[in-house]
Amino acid sequence: MEFKMKPEVGFFTETGFGRLDIAGDDHYGFRPFQLLVSSVAICSGGVLRTVLEKMRMEIDDINIQADAESIEEEANRISKITIHFRISGNNLDKRKIEKAMVLTRKNCSMVQSVAGSIEIEETFEIV
Repeated sequence: MEFKMKPEVGFFTETGFGRLDIAGDDHYGFRPFQLLVSSVAICSGGVLRTVLEKMRMEIDDINIQADAESIEEEANRISKITIHFRISGNNLDKRKIEKAMVLTRKNCSMVQSVAGSIEIEETFEIV
């Protein structure tokens, strides 16, 4: 990826889906921490969806709530990301979803990339 400096604040890149603006000020684009949290959450959600489908579970929707905690004294380093999945579908089995959550953690490249430096907590509910 190539990033170009914007005249006002931040940087941007062109992707196949359009322009992505990134800046420390959210008036000018996505903040870097938002992209990090989004990457972890959406990677987890995509892997979870794939695992549940392979388990032949009928998923109608997965809603993801992601929150981050940071340590101000350490340059606002993200110390924890909490991901909560709200899963809806037909004949959902709590035990199978628990197994899928374990497989998701093992197979999500973004979770594995931050393992050891950022605590990841994943929870779910069937709605």
